[in-house]
Amino acid sequence: MPESALAGVVAEVGVAKPDAVIVADGVRRTFGGLVAVDVDHLEIQRGVITSLIGPNGAGKTTLFNCLTRFDRAQAGKWSFDGVALERKLAYQVPRHGLVRTFQLTRTMERLTVEENLLLAAPGNPGERILGAFLPPLWRSFERARMDAVDAQLERFRLDHMRNERAGALSGGQRKLLGMARALMTGPKAILLDEPMAGVNPALRQTLSEHILELRDDGLTVVLIEHDMDVVMNISDWVVCMAQGSVIAEGRPGDILADEAVVDAYLGARHGESATPDAEAEARVVEGPGVTDVSAPTSAQDPDSDSDSDRRTGPGAEDGDE
Repeated sequence: MPESALAGVVAEVGVAKPDAVIVADGVRRTFGGLVAVDVDHLEIQRGVITSLIGPNGAGKTTLFNCLTRFDRAQAGKWSFDGVALERKLAYQVPRHGLVRTFQLTRTMERLTVEENLLLAAPGNPGERILGAFLPPLWRSFERARMDAVDAQLERFRLDHMRNERAGALSGGQRKLLGMARALMTGPKAILLDEPMAGVNPALRQTLSEHILELRDDGLTVVLIEHDMDVVMNISDWVVCMAQGSVIAEGRPGDILADEAVVDAYLGARHGESATPDAEAEARVVEGPGVTDVSAPTSAQDPDSDSDSDRRTGPGAEDGDE
């Protein structure tokens, strides 16, 4: 099904999809003089897994925030399943079938796992002022939703933690709870922000299987991910961002072979050897009896080699977005 859905689609930026569920045009978000998101045109195909990749600071999470109205874009229009979202409030977006998770999973730690799921179910009359004083109404609502709770607990293998407080869950279990809670709204599409971050390898495999199951159940899945093994194994389509813009999109094999993607991660001069002049500049001689230093002085300075300089590859987290 995913293969046939994207059959004949050319691997190029802004390409039209046969059945796009998300369409974004001219989305722009700046912070002062920094352009965080500048997406001319992007379409997300319905019913497939689309991965959003790119180095730190590429604008991936900010794009998620804009699409779901957790942040306000200064320009642009976007729609989900034909409904314009740019003027919706954040709490209204899930009512149209688009939900998301966060890099840091937010749970009601003093509530049990079961109560966290019940809280996510929309339409509870107990959330209204008058309904809160009529326990029979919201109790009957919660009883009617227990089948959905049981299904999500079983799907994510959290049924043995049903009556445990959410604050007692491990980081990986919280990721599962976050996904289960999002699914309690009955969405058409789910945006997953780094679901594998901070998760041990065994649970990563489990999460990958769950994501594939969501697609097989008919959901559209869009995920931000730095683990390229996961991206290549489960994605039907991949979109790469750098400096706020989409620089490439296509099937996993297309992205691996795309020079712009390689340059975004490794730098435009990644394949060039040092010139004789550069090598000469790299050698510093202090005087007689002093050993030559075969690298630029800045590379010798431990303070100049910061974490941000080293964390530019696909495994880095997207915390600066």
